[in-house]
Amino acid sequence: ARCKGCEICVTVCPVDALQVSEQTNEWGYHYPALKAEGICTACKACALMCADLVIEVYK
Repeated sequence: ARCKGCEICVTVCPVDALQVSEQTNEWGYHYPALKAEGICTACKACALMCADLVIEVYK
């Protein structure tokens, strides 16, 4: 699976923990990244909404 940069995960995060990276993945898409450690609550909203099933949440 690969991120296509749709930004749905960034939009659905209830604690605003994600941002779009300035870097691109190997396919040229900007991918999500954590804004800072400790913000994410591991609610998995991002993973559940990811159409490409790219996101895995560990905590």
